[in-house]
Amino acid sequence: MTTDPVTTRLLRQALPVVTTLASLLLVVTLAGALYFGRDILVPVALAILLSFVLVPAVRALRRLRVPRAAAVLLVVVLAFGLLGAVGSLIAREAAQLAADLPRYSLTLRDKITALRAATAERGGLSDTFSGFFDMAEEIGKELQPPAKADPAHGSDAPLGTAERPMQVEIHAPRSGLLTTLGSVAGGVLHPLATLGLILLFTIFILLQREDLRNRAIRLAGSSDLRRTTAAIDDATARLSRFFIAQLVLNLAFGLVIGVGLWFIGVPSPILFGVIAGIARFVPYIGAVISAVLPLAIAVAVDPGWSMAIQVAILFVVVEPIAGHVIEPLLYGHSTGISPVAVILAATIWTFLWGPIGLLLATPLTVCLVVLGRHVERLWFLDVLLGDRPALGPQEIFYQRMLAGDPAEAIEQGRLFLKERALVTYYDEVVLAGLRLAQEDAARGSLGRDRQAEVGGDFRAVVEALGQARMRSLLRRSRKPVGAEAEAAFAAIGPDRQAAGIVLARDDLAPAWRGEAPVLCVSSGGAFDEAATMMLAQTLSRHGLGARVTTAESLRGSLVEGERPAMICFSYLDPISLSQIRLTIRRARKAVPGVTILVGFWRERDPASLGRLRRAIAADLLVTSLSEALDVAVGRARAVAAAPLRRAAE
Repeated sequence: MTTDPVTTRLLRQALPVVTTLASLLLVVTLAGALYFGRDILVPVALAILLSFVLVPAVRALRRLRVPRAAAVLLVVVLAFGLLGAVGSLIAREAAQLAADLPRYSLTLRDKITALRAATAERGGLSDTFSGFFDMAEEIGKELQPPAKADPAHGSDAPLGTAERPMQVEIHAPRSGLLTTLGSVAGGVLHPLATLGLILLFTIFILLQREDLRNRAIRLAGSSDLRRTTAAIDDATARLSRFFIAQLVLNLAFGLVIGVGLWFIGVPSPILFGVIAGIARFVPYIGAVISAVLPLAIAVAVDPGWSMAIQVAILFVVVEPIAGHVIEPLLYGHSTGISPVAVILAATIWTFLWGPIGLLLATPLTVCLVVLGRHVERLWFLDVLLGDRPALGPQEIFYQRMLAGDPAEAIEQGRLFLKERALVTYYDEVVLAGLRLAQEDAARGSLGRDRQAEVGGDFRAVVEALGQARMRSLLRRSRKPVGAEAEAAFAAIGPDRQAAGIVLARDDLAPAWRGEAPVLCVSSGGAFDEAATMMLAQTLSRHGLGARVTTAESLRGSLVEGERPAMICFSYLDPISLSQIRLTIRRARKAVPGVTILVGFWRERDPASLGRLRRAIAADLLVTSLSEALDVAVGRARAVAAAPLRRAAE
């Protein structure tokens, strides 16, 4: 490695460019491999996804003591037999529909003529729809069977005259036997070969499932076998449940559509039901695409418009029920993929693998997201494709403060309070956001004016959330709260025990029964006031009345107000220990025997806390609002008080 400082600096500057080019080259290489290797990769992908669906059935047979090979063969044969029956049904129904289409052309032409006459009376609409009507008439003509010439009424004019023009036909040269067999075999053998590869891969994946899992563990990292094994097993179970739920839902959707079309009277309802069930695997647009063909057939079959309207109503009613009611009950509120990632994945996989890629886009992307969440080396897949927030709850909160959007922060905070306590949200989100703001201020990233603006937004959020009602720990909301709040629940964890305790007046010692027995003192920094407000709200909501003052107004507050039982000093900004000791001595002199609590909202090291406690001579030293609540409840509670009451509405 070179020791030249100039060369080292140039290499360091060029490193991001080289990394970007290498990443781009890797992406292009993978895309090329997927595109040119689709004849092999598509059967493998289909076999892997099919194995996720068939694994539960194989396990059920294994529990009945059926040998593994027999269980796998039985399940695979039944699955492919069912797929073959469905394919045969589609082919038969499609052939019947194609044979009946010419009969519907007359109704379609009459309807087009009526529509053209109606639009002609409206003037401007005639030009707008004329192209559409002409195209529809051409389609109707194509559907008509070709007219056969009647030799008995043929013309007696000689060939080549205007009355009887000469017909010229151009025929391709007759191909040989080998050419004909090759063209026929190519169209038949390629699908059969693909089906055979899918069958073969599915059997071997199911037979060698444990061995493949061990190899995946080795690739993912075998340093922690317990964690890696649990992650892969969990991912496999989640994917199996998801694919089975999706399969059952889409089959039910196709069944309902087919039965509904049969009641309406649309021809070939079985075909359209199967198409609807298959098309619904395509996200967002699958159900819409499956509705186009039955709508067109309904328009062509019915002389009126009632059949087409009923078909449209059927799809408009059934799809929202399946997508917004049944889906969340079966496998959660979403697939775990962001909407943008779903659309992007559908576009990319369709480009690479064609229509099969469109059907496989969502399942393949779900597999990638699950791998990104469980395999540490693939974390970027979850960030790029998953629907979970890419930033932590405290980072998102602080970003909203920087963007001047306290309203959205308040809304997300209220969603969080449906499942967790306010003190938990203050500790893990708002107070953590205040620390980030203080770090930016210490680095000089936030000027004084900007600090004042951001601090005002923090205070606005705290004031709004402080008015939220306390919710019982036993009766939480079961309504969906959104991906951001769910991610915050997972990152923050459960509430502490003190978060559910509210002290009644009879539970308090005599010195703590006043209107405001706790005096919370802010050090006066740009962000300290918001932290002090959160401390006062936390104590007040749990039965300990508290009021807020500043360090400059402390002497006046002690003289004018009632004698406090506890004085809490709140410090987010760095401040000298001598100044803290001086402030504490003055407080003890003004209120002899008062309990002094000091909150250092930035200090976390236990050893440093011990030294600080000895240096400032405070009774209590805490680093979080939950700790402050714990020690305050312990100090305020009477010795012979009744059992603590839980928080209630």
